Amino acid sequence: MGSGHCGAVWCCKFSGCGRLLATAGQDRLLRVWVARDAYHLFQDMRTKYNAEQKSSPTPSQESLASLSAPPPAPEDQPPLGPSAPFCPKPFCVYSGHTSDLLDVSWSKNYFILSSSMDKTVRLWHISRGECLCCFQHIDFVTAIVFHPRDDRYFLSGSLDGKLRLWNIPDKKVAVWNEVDGKTKLITAANFCQNGRFAVVGTYDGRCIFYTTDQLKYHTQIDVRSTRGKNSTGRKISGIEPMPNDDKILVTSNDSRIRLYDLRDLNLSCKYKGYVNVSSQIKASFSHDGKYIVSGSENQCIYIWKTYHDYSKFTSVRRDRNDFWEGIKAHNAVVTCAVFAPNPDHMIKMISEREEEAKAANKEADKEDEMKGAEGGMVSSSQTGHVLVSADFNGCIKVFVHKAKPKHSSLPASALACVYTHITLHTVHITLYTIHITLYTIHITLHTSHYTVHTSHYTNIYLSMRNYLSICYAFTPQPLNRFL
Repeated sequence: MGSGHCGAVWCCKFSGCGRLLATAGQDRLLRVWVARDAYHLFQDMRTKYNAEQKSSPTPSQESLASLSAPPPAPEDQPPLGPSAPFCPKPFCVYSGHTSDLLDVSWSKNYFILSSSMDKTVRLWHISRGECLCCFQHIDFVTAIVFHPRDDRYFLSGSLDGKLRLWNIPDKKVAVWNEVDGKTKLITAANFCQNGRFAVVGTYDGRCIFYTTDQLKYHTQIDVRSTRGKNSTGRKISGIEPMPNDDKILVTSNDSRIRLYDLRDLNLSCKYKGYVNVSSQIKASFSHDGKYIVSGSENQCIYIWKTYHDYSKFTSVRRDRNDFWEGIKAHNAVVTCAVFAPNPDHMIKMISEREEEAKAANKEADKEDEMKGAEGGMVSSSQTGHVLVSADFNGCIKVFVHKAKPKHSSLPASALACVYTHITLHTVHITLYTIHITLYTIHITLHTSHYTVHTSHYTNIYLSMRNYLSICYAFTPQPLNRFL
C-alpha cells in the first residue's frame, strides 16, 4: 500500500463501515484510502454532490475551485495483486493545516475531523474537496472525537488544559471546562458509556471524567503503579472505550496499557510487553473486543488477547497480562496500529479476488472447476481480522488474518498444525502470504514471570487450540523461538 506520506504518520482511523481509512501526520495532509470494492460507491457519492452543486449553486457556499483532482479510476492505478484490500492511491488528499496533524475522527455520515499543531480543528466530508469549517483553539489540539450519538457535536482536548464540546452547526463552543492541577496539559480525550461521560488524559497521568451535558467534574483515576519506577504518573497517550462493555483502555508512557472497569473504577488488567516511553502511541480494541493492538517504539506491533483462561495455570496474577505476540514489520517506531471495524467484508472481498485469480490461471476442465467451487465455499465462510499499522517513516502496512472455519472438514491428523495466513502490503509491493506452522513437539511457552513446560502431546491443536490462538494468531514470522 503506497502511503504517499512524507514523514511520520501520527494517526490512522477507520470509518465505521470499515471501507475508508484516514491517515495523517507530519506532512500536514489528511489522506483517505478506500477499499477496492467500495471505490465506485464513494466516487458516485462525490459525483452526485458535484452535479447538484452545478445545477443549484448557492453564493453562501465556498467555491469548489479548490476541489482536488478526481481520484484515478481503478484501471488507471498501478496493478495490484488479488490480496490488496485498498486502492493504491488515496481517494482524497486534504490540505489546509499548516503544521503536523495529531488526531482524526469519523462521523457516521462520512464527515472527518482533523486536529493539528497549528491550533485548529478542521471539518471535511469525502464528497467535498475543501474544508467545511475551521475551529480555532489557543494551543495544540491533541485529541478530537465526534459524539457517538449526535455527530452535530464533537469533543476537543488541547494543551491549554481546556476540554471543549463544540456545536458544529453553530460553529462555536457549547460548553467547556478546564483541568485542575499544576500540570494541565490534555494529551488524550474520548467519550465513554455511549457518550454519557467525557474523559480526558493528562500529561501527569490522570484520567478525569466529566458529565457530557455540562462538562461537570465527575471523578478521576490516577493511572500509575502503587510502587516502583512507575509509581509516578506518566503521560496518557490514548483512551479507548471497550466495545459493548463499561470499560476503558488507557495507554500511557510507562510502557503499560491498563483496562479499567467504569462500574467501580478498579483496574481489571494491565498489559505489558510493548515500549512506549515518549510517544503518542495509543492502544485500541478489535471490532469484537477480543484483542488489543498497539504500536511500539521498538519497531514492532503488539497484540494481546483481552481476556485469558487462567484456570490452566497456577500462581498467575489475574490482573496482569504478559501473554503477547510481537510482529516485527517496520524499520522505524510504529506510531499507530488499528483493527478494521468490519473485517469480514474485506476478507470476503480478498478471498473472492484470490479465487478469481486462481480460476483465471487454471484450465477450464471439470476437475479444476470442482476445485474452484470448493475454494469458493471455504472463502465465503472465512472470518478473521484486518490490521493497519503506520510508522515514523510514513510507511503504512496492512495485515489480513484469515481464521479457519470452526467446523473444519479436515481429518484429525491434519489438525496437528495451524496455518495462519497474513498478507502484508506496503509501497507498491505485495508480500507473499506467510505460512506459519505450529509443530506438535515439546513446546515451551515463555512469559516474563514464569515458564510452563508441556510434553508428550499427540495432537497440539485439539488440546491447546484456545491458548495457542492467543499467542500466535497474528505473527508473520516462524515461531522458532518458542519451540
